[in-house]
This record gives sequence, structure tokens and C-alpha cells, in this order.
Amino acid sequence: MAVPLDTLTRPDPPQGTPHGSPPEAALPGGFAALPAETPLDMPVQELRARPQPARRPETAPRGMGWRRLLVFGAAFLLTVLGTREMALVLDVTTPFTPGAIVLALFVPLFAWIALSFVSSLCGAASVALGGGRGLGIDPNAPLPALLGRTALLMPVYNEDPRRVLAGLEAMEAALREAGAADGFDIFILSDTTDPDAWAREEEAFLALRSRAGAGARIFYRRRAKNVDRKAGNIADWVRRFGGAYPQFLILDADSVMSAEALIRLAAAMEAHPGVGLIQSLPVIVNGRSLFARMQQFAGRLYGPVIAHGIAFWHGAEGNYWGHNAMIRTVAFAEAAGLPHLPGRKPFGGTIMSHDFVEAALMRRQGWAIHFVPALSGSYEESPPALSDLAIRDRRWCQGNLQHMAVLPTRGLHPISRSHLLVGIGSYITAPLWLLFLVAGVLLSLQARFVLPVYFPQGPALFPNWPVVDPVRAKWVFIATMGLLLVPKLLAWGAMLLDGPWRRGHGGGLRALVSMLVETVLAGLLAPVTMLTQSVDVFSILRGRDSGWSAQTRDDGSLPIGQVARLYWRHTAFGLAFGVAAFLVSPYLAAWMSPVVVGLALAIPLAAWTAGRAAGQGLRRAGLLLIPEERDPPPILRHTLALRAEWEAMAPEGEALARLRADPALLAAHRAMLPPPAPARVDALDSSLVMGRARVAAAGSAEEALAALTRAEKAALLGDPDGLDALLALPSR
Repeated sequence: MAVPLDTLTRPDPPQGTPHGSPPEAALPGGFAALPAETPLDMPVQELRARPQPARRPETAPRGMGWRRLLVFGAAFLLTVLGTREMALVLDVTTPFTPGAIVLALFVPLFAWIALSFVSSLCGAASVALGGGRGLGIDPNAPLPALLGRTALLMPVYNEDPRRVLAGLEAMEAALREAGAADGFDIFILSDTTDPDAWAREEEAFLALRSRAGAGARIFYRRRAKNVDRKAGNIADWVRRFGGAYPQFLILDADSVMSAEALIRLAAAMEAHPGVGLIQSLPVIVNGRSLFARMQQFAGRLYGPVIAHGIAFWHGAEGNYWGHNAMIRTVAFAEAAGLPHLPGRKPFGGTIMSHDFVEAALMRRQGWAIHFVPALSGSYEESPPALSDLAIRDRRWCQGNLQHMAVLPTRGLHPISRSHLLVGIGSYITAPLWLLFLVAGVLLSLQARFVLPVYFPQGPALFPNWPVVDPVRAKWVFIATMGLLLVPKLLAWGAMLLDGPWRRGHGGGLRALVSMLVETVLAGLLAPVTMLTQSVDVFSILRGRDSGWSAQTRDDGSLPIGQVARLYWRHTAFGLAFGVAAFLVSPYLAAWMSPVVVGLALAIPLAAWTAGRAAGQGLRRAGLLLIPEERDPPPILRHTLALRAEWEAMAPEGEALARLRADPALLAAHRAMLPPPAPARVDALDSSLVMGRARVAAAGSAEEALAALTRAEKAALLGDPDGLDALLALPSR
């Protein structure tokens, strides 16, 4: 599926005002929505061109070659042993037997598990020994003084601005309390296409500036066209304002970070001029539904071991997860301008999973990419339901499969290529597991119902007895389950050695019971996710685009009828799969029961885990607890308190009605509109043209709003003449 690199195309030119333009007109309160532009060139990278030989980062840990040899060598040996045992189980002596198909599927799947197992072993040792710091970052040292100014970027896309700005206000207050507010500017970078959400954003921005007080450097910019999505949003900021900031940090809409984490990341960037990016470890918090609380418990207990493990062998060739990471502006501008991939969607066009690629390209230019999992104070939230996770996964699946076209890029570091392969494998393994299970059952059905040929054509001294070793099969299964479960036990053991960590999970015994609950529920949901991701992969390979929709952040509960429409196919497949296994033998059906039961109960499981009642019930029982839930850090307590205030202050509403009712908001909206672009016949905005025609034909504002599409309404609100035409309509 790789796409030739010489066919890569450049993206459209960045949208925005001309470089070097002055700040916008003053808004109510006497401040500007944006600072003066300080442009920085960000060229689009030529992936087919060989770059200059990259320098070895000075911050690379010593002995990294030996670490990688240990991790990959041990994973390879485990895979060889597992393959040998499985070949004996299936009696594979030649590649032209049905068992060889099952074995061919088994090898990459077992290798995937083996690599994760070995990495987790290293991570458990690192946690126990207090590792995972690097770059001189010491969470226990006094806060360092900062020399330059850092930009905090909050990209938003059709989000509820109340929860977004509550987190920003909490972070700004924490920085002010730490005496570091002068070192950080906050940018709200909107790509919102919903006109009603746009008006709410502007209203919330004005409220935030008013609440923050004089001197607060908080800015807002909305792009009329969200070219290249999130990657284009960040690139637009770099090209317009990046020259004024040595480094910037990207937040997600549900991200929040403590002042201590922000200051230490910025100080580490200032202290190490060869470092291009420092990724922190976000902790999932604020989960209310059972599904979200499962995710946050797993991330908090197992996450440190996994994170320390990959940091152990990533070294200065780390990865980037798109948010909660400090980035050197000049490094990003120099190396991370993304090209368009050729062809039609879903593989062509904008690179959707841009973060992996940006990190790989920065390392290609010699910039170090570090992961510091021991630094606390970085938080995010989880989708509240399995169905919401599936929506996000569909987009990530398409983006990661696009990396097939990026893999041949010249000059990438081998570890950077491994990150791309891991991203691809995280979704390709789902259909591989599905094919492995189906092939195994078909092989068993053949053995059960097809008469074997004991004597092949021609003379033979001995009969050809079909051999399947059930005892050896049992031990292969036990060994595979051990590779999956031992890392969880290692994480639990590491937690027992850390008093605050242990108490935060409710104690060692409750943590163990919680781990069993999470493992059982995750095991039942795993085949549902496997089938969903398999369908996604096949759908993408057939050419269907996932699009880009806003993510649900709070309540994930759905009517049972809607859940049934989403998961009835999973149930039907699970029942058919169970019947096929039972036809072979009741023993095979028993072995396959976790997969069958999980799929058969997909509808009630998805509905039950999405609700808050079960999640809060387990919380009251002291299960699935995390330290940040039992004793929330100040930044989380303040964020939740502010979120309650914001929800009371900014109710939902229609954009035009808001603008008409609030003259200050209307004046600010006009001031923040970009200057009109020169009229061009070949660049007419069809939404604006149609919107003006509908307004001209309407007899009232209500009639116009009923006729306008969302895109047409947004185009009118973004055009001074169109806005005037809307406001001139009488209201019934």
C-alpha cells in the first residue's frame, strides 16, 4: 500500500493575514485578540529527498544500542520459541498445509505480544529504580527560572468552550500563583465550523480575558477554512507568530497541566538546545462512566510501566502523541512541514495522524525527541463509552494506515520507522487476530468433518496420521496469556513498593481486585473492539474516508436501540462463531468462550459500561480508584470548580441571537474578522454566495436561519457584508 514518494504534493498555501501585519483592532477592554505577527518560515518537507546526515543528539543516553539489542533480541528469541512450539502443535512440516496459514498469522501476533512483554519488563525495572527522568528534570528540585517566553496552544474544533476555557483559566491561575505567568502566552486556535459554537467561543474568550484581568496574555484566532485540520492549524500559528516564541506546547481540548510541569518542561528545553521535543506522560482523569474509569485505572496502574519501558529503549528517538508535549519552535518549523499524500481519500490528502510523522521528521533533521515519563502534572480525559472510542479509533486507524506512504521516507532513523510500524500494527493486528481465530476454527472444522487421507497417492511405507498436540497447545496458550498478564502483575508489584501510589489505588488488596475487574471487563470488550477495528481497516482499504468529527467528552450513554444498531452485527458474529466452535467440540467452545461471550453480549456490555451508575457504584466500593481521584491535585480541583462556574455562565444559544443581544460581543466579533480577501473569479466561496442569496430572498431572520446550511451561516458570519445583511433582517 506504500505510495511513491516522488508523487507527494505540497499542501495549499497557509491561510491567514499577510506576514508582519500589526495586531488587530482593540476589543472591548482595550486588548487585542492577537499579538503582532512575527513570521517564521515553515517549508513543506520533501520526503523523497535525502536530507543532510543528521547529527547524533548530545542528549542521547549512553548504551542505547545495547538496550535496543536487549529488547529486540529478547522479543525475537521469544518469537522463535513460540513459533517453534506452535509449529509442533499444528504439525506444520511444509508451507503447503492448512496449519501453515494459522502459523503464518500466529507469528506476527506473537511477536507483537513478545515485544510489549520485554518492553514492560524493562519498564518495571525502571519504575522500581526511580528512572524515567532524563534531561535533568527532577520533580523534587526547586522550580527553575525561565529565560524566554513559551506559547500554550489550544486547538479547538467544534468543542464546548466552557470546559476548554475552564482548564485554560486554571492553568493561567496556577502559572500566576507560581510567579511564571509572564513566561507563558495562551493562544486559543479555533478551527470551528459550527457558527453557534463559534459565537460561544468568542463570548467565552471575552469572559476569560475579563476574568484573568489586566496584563493576561490570552489570544484567540479562528481560521475561516480549516485547511489540513489540526496540523494545518498549528502550522498556521507557526508561520504567523512562531518567530516570537522559542518553544510552544500543544494542549488537547481535554488537557490540563500543572504549572510545575509546564515550567520544568520549558526549562529543560532552554537548557538543551539540541532537543526538539519533550513528551510528557498524560494521566487519564475525571472519568465517570464505567468505561472511562476502566480506562483511567488501566492507564494509571499499567501506564507508568509501559511508559518507562518505551522510554528505556527510545532514548533520543522518542515519539509524539500530539499534545501535552513541549516543542522547540525552530525545530518544528524547520523539519515538520507536512506534504499532502497523493491520491484520493482515505490514503491521499492531509496526513491525519500527523504527530508520529512530525516527530520522525524532526529526528531526521538531527533534533532529539525525548520522553520523560517520571514528570507528573500532565492530565487528559478518556472517551466515556466504547462507541465514542470507536469513532476516534476510526479516524486514528485511517491516519495510522496512511503511514504506509511515509515509511519509505529517506533519512528516517530506524527507531522512527519502528514508531510508524507500531502505529500501523496497532490496527493491522485486529484483522490479523480475527483471521487467526477464524482460520483456527476452520482448521478444526476440517479435522472434525473432512475425512483425512491416511495414504497419499503412490506407495508409502507408513500412513500419514494427522497430528495435533493438545497438551502442547495448552502450554502455548498459557505462555501467551502469561506474556499478556505478567506486565499487569509487574505493574501491581511496582505499585506496592510506592506508598502514595499504593494508597491512591485504595491499597494493595483493593488494587488487586480492581485489576481483576478491569482485566475481565477488558477481556470481554477486546473481541468487540477487535471486530470493530477489523471492519474499520477493511472499510478504509476499500476507500471510505472517516472524516473528522468532534469528540464526546462527558456522557457517553445512548438509548438501547441506538446501541443495538451499532453492535447487533457483533452479536450475530459471536453467536455464529460460538456455534461453529461447538460443532467441532464442546472443549473448543469452552476455549473460545471469552471471545464468544464478549461478542454475544456486545450490546448490553456497551450500554452498561457507558453509564455512570456502574462506574460510580464501583467507586463507592473503593474499586478502580486512582490517586488523582482520591486526592486530586490542585490544578484538577480548580479545573473542576471552574468548569461548574463556566457551565452556569455560558448556556447554549444560537449565534445570531447572541450577537444581536450583546453589543460588546458583536463589536468584538467584527473586530476579530480577518480583512476581506481580494475578489477572484476562480476563488468564489460558494457557501457565501448561496448564503447571501438565501438572505436576500428571506423575509425575516427566522426564515433565513431555517434555510441556511451550517456552512452558509458560518460564511455569512465571517463576512462583514454578509453579517450586516443578516443583522438587517427583521425578527418575528
